[in-house]
Amino acid sequence: MMPPVFRFAPSPNGHLHLGHALSALLNAGMAKAAGGRLLLRIEDIDATRCRPEFEAAIYEDLAWLGLAWEEPVRRQSEHFADYQAALDRLKAMGLVYPSFESRAEIAALAVGRDPDGAPLYPGTAKRLSAEERAARIASGVPYSLRLDIAAALARVPRLDWQETGAGPGGEAGTVAADPAAWGDVILARKDVPTSYHLAVVADDAAQCVTDVVRGRDLFHATAVHRLLQALLGLPAPRYHHHRLLLDADGRKLSKSTQATGLRELRAQGLTPREVRRLAGLD
Repeated sequence: MMPPVFRFAPSPNGHLHLGHALSALLNAGMAKAAGGRLLLRIEDIDATRCRPEFEAAIYEDLAWLGLAWEEPVRRQSEHFADYQAALDRLKAMGLVYPSFESRAEIAALAVGRDPDGAPLYPGTAKRLSAEERAARIASGVPYSLRLDIAAALARVPRLDWQETGAGPGGEAGTVAADPAAWGDVILARKDVPTSYHLAVVADDAAQCVTDVVRGRDLFHATAVHRLLQALLGLPAPRYHHHRLLLDADGRKLSKSTQATGLRELRAQGLTPREVRRLAGLD
């Protein structure tokens, strides 16, 4: 039997904070307890925000925490061809269409909110003819490529996933997936060849990840990932969504929260053991 495979997958768009430390340490601890492997993935598809100095800082901060990972590190920016291949397969199934509305126009057209609170796109562009779509794209109009969620769900049976952590409502065990709650999600844009949703399922399959350990803020997004896995014939990992660390105002920590940045904590003289304690791991 192959050992379980875990991964920590930060984005180099800022310095790591205490919440990242929690996730990285949980992945490392669970991999060690299971006799498994720990991978590091750099999720750098956003070329406008991701910077080499932040990637270098990720390696430095994780090494300071005492973590080790397998080489080579997978960098998403080196695998756009993989995501394009997955997108092409979905296109061949007739499940992808372009939409051209701005964010303001989508907000005005919205038919509700997705689990993250963003306006739900009503699928207006699906009514455009193939000729109209081609003409708009040829004219240089910005567009997004969306998954036709109704057509996609018609192709797959009931979806669920195995949860070893807990969702916002304390869910664990077998969790029913509800991709429809997200509407026609974006899979790529004119200027960005993939979305987080598409890239993450392609990466997890390519790296043979068996256990996805990540924050509870991504619990509901797992429904979209399970749908894409089913459509593309990819294996479904186990999922473990862990608690989030919050700031004084009760909000999830962000990379702009200087007080909890790992570099700032290190500069204050804290040790890795003290960081573990701050993250609630000791």
